[in-house]
Amino acid sequence: MIERESIKKKTGESSREIALGITSQSPHEASAQEVLAINRGHWTIESTHYIIDWNYDEDRSRIRTGHGPENITRLRRFAVGILKSFQSTESIAEMMRKLCFNTRLVFDYLRMTNNSASRPRVTENKFSWPMASHSSS
Repeated sequence: MIERESIKKKTGESSREIALGITSQSPHEASAQEVLAINRGHWTIESTHYIIDWNYDEDRSRIRTGHGPENITRLRRFAVGILKSFQSTESIAEMMRKLCFNTRLVFDYLRMTNNSASRPRVTENKFSWPMASHSSS
């Protein structure tokens, strides 16, 4: 039996549910901690798949030949990983919509220009501001 408590980020509302699971392993072969770790690992993968499918409609993708499907999936996962790395109150979908209409912001997120808007980096509960290198020409 797994008891889950979830909290909605936007509203702060919490809920609890109990899930029953069946395993072919005995209690001596798989402890409660091991079963929990397996369950969390599974939902981490499902969560990523859900985000990619929802935002990219991946299940309906028509890319089916050669290495295309694998390559496009890796690019999509890379993009979602970058967006997840920014602690934001926006959802991945909101961030993607914003970036879709502002190419410059994409370069800022990737820090690909010297004059990109600097974003704070969190290190040991302190903010450090990256310094852009300015060359004098």
